[in-house]
Amino acid sequence: MNSAVILDAAQIAYARLNSVQAFVDHLQLAARHRWRTVGSPAGPLRALLPPVTISGVEPNMGAIPALSEHTAAILKDLGFDAAQIAAWKQAGVI
Repeated sequence: MNSAVILDAAQIAYARLNSVQAFVDHLQLAARHRWRTVGSPAGPLRALLPPVTISGVEPNMGAIPALSEHTAAILKDLGFDAAQIAAWKQAGVI
């Protein structure tokens, strides 16, 4: 017996699972303009908009940062001074 028949008989909801390629190629994502191109260290990439939309507000779809691009700024915001950050960088900790 086919699994769809068994699930139907048991009144269990089910659906087909798309491949990653089928998801990327889904016509509704293109029709609803859900894709954006963002920059990255590897070059431009396609990125999907967040699932929640607010009328009149365009989500920030900035470039993907390079590895450790913002580390020093984040550590500074956490209260570490420039000397400590430089020492960690010199030691290869960051």
